[in-house]
Amino acid sequence: MGSLDGKVALITGAASGLGKAIAELYAKHGAKVAICDINQQAADATAAAINAAGGKAIGIAMDVTDEAAVNAGTDKVVAAFGALDILISNAGVQIINPIDQFAFADWKKMLAIHLDGGFLATKAALQHMYKNDGTGKSRGGIVIYMGSVHSHEASKLKAPYVTAKHGLLGLARTLAKEGAAHNVRSHVICPGFVRTPLVEKQIPEQAKELGISEADVIKNVMLKDTVDGVFTTVEDIAQTALYLATFPSAALTGQSIVVSHGWYMQ
Repeated sequence: MGSLDGKVALITGAASGLGKAIAELYAKHGAKVAICDINQQAADATAAAINAAGGKAIGIAMDVTDEAAVNAGTDKVVAAFGALDILISNAGVQIINPIDQFAFADWKKMLAIHLDGGFLATKAALQHMYKNDGTGKSRGGIVIYMGSVHSHEASKLKAPYVTAKHGLLGLARTLAKEGAAHNVRSHVICPGFVRTPLVEKQIPEQAKELGISEADVIKNVMLKDTVDGVFTTVEDIAQTALYLATFPSAALTGQSIVVSHGWYMQ
């Protein structure tokens, strides 16, 4: 596996959860990381912790549903670090409800963050990844989207989430084809349930909506189809993101990598 020395990574939703774990691991492997998050204070705190540990990081306020904010934030990263080599489109939220009770405003919010956000971050990143590197070739780069097992499987109460995560597969595969001429690769990481704050919030919500205990949500909903009844960890996902960012060739592009203790097998 190659090194991330000299590489610049922009990670959305990186002040907590999966994004934070990826940023910390990338920094340990030599990357300069931009902690992009809607919460400026949290982004700055995460960046400060990485810098205190010997890494290189900056915090950037970014609302991924706002095209101007995404473009401005991406430009700030390039101004600070000189380039952009890796985009991790990770920002996300969750809202639980059955389809017949799902507010249209909540549907639009979910798609805006997960799917529109992925598109806007990609478009902004490509302005820099497609640039000439001085040798007549594009600088290139790697774009990794945070999908889900729900990129392949449906679950009750999550219509917009499932829809958006399916959509990321199409975006990544299209980018793999369009970006090849510019030395840009793309992938979707599809985690199973990881006990991030996003998932912790879902446990009581699903228990209430389904009329079962929280223990039953964990055992009989979230982990029911895994091979061992074990949660995926943030470290599992960070290691997968590291592997994809350091894979040496375009032999691996346009792929959906499922990390789920066997919940979904391709």
